[in-house]
Amino acid sequence: MTIQEITPIELINKLNQQDKLFLLDVREANEVAICGIHNAIHIPMNTIPLYLDKIPDEIDIVIYCHHGKRSLAVAHFLVENGFDPNRLYNLAGGIDAWAVMIDKQMPRY
Repeated sequence: MTIQEITPIELINKLNQQDKLFLLDVREANEVAICGIHNAIHIPMNTIPLYLDKIPDEIDIVIYCHHGKRSLAVAHFLVENGFDPNRLYNLAGGIDAWAVMIDKQMPRY
């Protein structure tokens, strides 16, 4: 199963157009304390199974982590648990790519 990717540029364009999206940050709390994308919901990767009912399935979901590997694994897990793969997007390059391309003032780690 191939998960769709969304680039930071595509994501900022959707956010600027006020497209309805669920931004899911699957990093650890210490990472979120460093930086994040405004309005993202933080659910650490290892707790996703406990919070499946908190993740909407009627709107597009953009999942991100530091570089995109953990978020890709979460996307696959969501598909295995009944989420529509056409509504799931992995942020290409993760928060690090976002910091490089979109928010150059954002701290990087």
